Amino acid sequence: MSKPTVTFEECPLFMSSLPKDFTNNSALCALASLMPEGDEEENNLSSRGRPKRRSNRFQPYKRPGTPIPYHRIGKRQYSTQNQKKEESNQVSEEKKDDSLDFMAVNSCDDFGEHLNSEEKEKKKEQGEVEAEEVITTDEKKSDTEIKVIYGTISGRTEELARITANHIRDQTGLAAEVIKIDEYEPEELSTEKVIILLLPTWDGGKPQPDASWFYQWLKEASVDERFGKGYFSKLKYAIFGIGSSLYDQHFNQVSKDIEQFFTELGAVKLFERGEGDEESEKSMQEQVHSWSSKVGRALKEDNNKPQKPQPKPGFDEEEWEFISDSGEEEEEDQEGGDIEDLVGRSNSAKEKKDDGIEKPKREMVTKVVRESLTKQGYKIVGSHSGVKICRWTKSMLRGRGGCYKHTFYGIESHRCMEATPSLACANKCVFCWRHHTNPVGKEWKWQLDPPEVLIEGFMQNHYQMIKQMKGVPGVKSDRFDEAFKIRHCALSLVGEPIMYPHINKFLSLLHTQRISSYLVTNAQFPEAIQNLEPVTQLYVSVDAATPETLKAIDRPIFSDYWDRFIRSLDALKEKKEIRTVYRLTLVNKWNTAEIPEYAQLIARGDPDFVEVKGVTFCGDSQSSPLTMKNVPYHEDVINFSLSLAECINKIIGTETYAVACEHAHSCCVCISNVRFRSEEGEWRTWIDYEKFQDCWKEWKENGTPFDKMKYTLPSPKWSLYQSQERGFDPVEQRVQTKGSGKNAGC
Repeated sequence: MSKPTVTFEECPLFMSSLPKDFTNNSALCALASLMPEGDEEENNLSSRGRPKRRSNRFQPYKRPGTPIPYHRIGKRQYSTQNQKKEESNQVSEEKKDDSLDFMAVNSCDDFGEHLNSEEKEKKKEQGEVEAEEVITTDEKKSDTEIKVIYGTISGRTEELARITANHIRDQTGLAAEVIKIDEYEPEELSTEKVIILLLPTWDGGKPQPDASWFYQWLKEASVDERFGKGYFSKLKYAIFGIGSSLYDQHFNQVSKDIEQFFTELGAVKLFERGEGDEESEKSMQEQVHSWSSKVGRALKEDNNKPQKPQPKPGFDEEEWEFISDSGEEEEEDQEGGDIEDLVGRSNSAKEKKDDGIEKPKREMVTKVVRESLTKQGYKIVGSHSGVKICRWTKSMLRGRGGCYKHTFYGIESHRCMEATPSLACANKCVFCWRHHTNPVGKEWKWQLDPPEVLIEGFMQNHYQMIKQMKGVPGVKSDRFDEAFKIRHCALSLVGEPIMYPHINKFLSLLHTQRISSYLVTNAQFPEAIQNLEPVTQLYVSVDAATPETLKAIDRPIFSDYWDRFIRSLDALKEKKEIRTVYRLTLVNKWNTAEIPEYAQLIARGDPDFVEVKGVTFCGDSQSSPLTMKNVPYHEDVINFSLSLAECINKIIGTETYAVACEHAHSCCVCISNVRFRSEEGEWRTWIDYEKFQDCWKEWKENGTPFDKMKYTLPSPKWSLYQSQERGFDPVEQRVQTKGSGKNAGC
């Protein structure tokens, strides 16, 4: 039902409040055009239950998914209860007029909504108006004039926001309200007095998901002529950015952008922007503590300044500013201030040297990182390394099967040690199974432990974890004894092992003890690959085939990540004397549609093997957007691998690659170069580890060239693609979990 047109004469409450001279619509319209906006009462509440306060300008932006309203001036609004009465025709015409909550004015563009508060109070007593609609002007005023707004995913920034609020209270005696940014309406900024923002920067210099709407609203408002340069003229702000200086291009980019938006809208900077740096020697709490204390002092000094006179009733705010302004621009008095207050930026990110003496390098593993990794089962060795027992080591100790390396290359999983000499990495991959608890870095800048200390620490901790398996049901005594003689070392635990400056000495110590080496690199250090001495098998993670998807999946900290990636593949191609592997991690809806691009990269690098593995879901994490929907089935991995091999062969022009092995339990497939297939069609992907160690010794002592074809072994039939066992060693015992029909691992 359409709403009827209401004239002034039909509104006795409004008419009775006007002078007798104003008795027609044209005269009332003239009156309406002179009345100021901004003081009308509102009966709608914000998402936090606090009354919304309209500014004196048109608000064109609403949250995504809600329609942009018509100009609020002149809009007719009726109480829900009145509409029901109007539709049911159960009351008289006089009752309808009395039950109107809002008066509508025809043909007027500048007169706001108006409601007689006394009439609303009367209706509340009669039960005709909802309680939340009756809000006095005093009740609408916020309890605090200072808002500390923070964005967070992990929850850490909330703690920093409360530290800031406490310092504000200590310095000024004023309480500050702490608000999560996605619970704050940016439309309310024009009514605030002081806001303090703590904003982390997400990948690529973008805001975190919870801050995206706030960021977008400000960005659009800053270029919208309907807002103007003085829209936030009464707002004072201070911003603290949180980021990592390793991302030099995008370091604290969000806080920089927000500051620019505020400047465009005329907000007043209370204090210089703080730049929190994760790479600083000081903790983020210490950096926020220093900055917020200075903000508190600046706010205290600002409160002691004489305030500008407020507009008199009947004057528009802009008219009053014109009348009261002397015409001279006010300049902030910065004389006599603390020089650190003027700079406003904590020097924690770039510490100065005292008396020209360089400070000692810090440990890579901080107390917080150590506690986090230890909780995940890591044994921290020295100041930058770690070791952890693999689930497949425990599984093979119990006779329940080995990992895919056992199927593809013949390692003994119960005699394999998983470790890394560098917990730091140059990427923050979305599928990181450590949930980014390890450090990141572009170069080695920490204390450096000698490789002898690392090898000894790794072996001691590994054997200690093996001892804990004694007495576990199903552990085979012969394998338990064998486990105390390590034969393999998988340098793929976490981080970037090739970053370790003494990586060649480290590998040499392993091979001296006849321990084979499986080294995995993330293809961001091409020079280190070029300088690498022979290893048993060298891996490069190829998680994406285009610059865009590589940036989205691996989230590298190098700005020239793609150039480094390509040069790493080229460096791998030059390692013709050793076995090389491309490792592809498939993530549904991320990189499974890039088969032609992957084929181009493989044809370029000519690796011996291509391992295609479905991503492992490591549980929900606020640092990763992946869910179980992103995990492919084993059949999906097989189909991808078959298509990939076919595409590579088309590019090369001859059959060069074929699917050789599979391990269904790990959702993994091995594509092999046909150079590892004999003329009789027998695949030889397994490794004779004793012959490898002999070859390495001859190379080390006599400089005898390496030849990877000298230490191959035939692949057993059960390991081959389309075998009945699907890569599960028949010597092992397959165990089903209770009630699910699914195969158990360890």
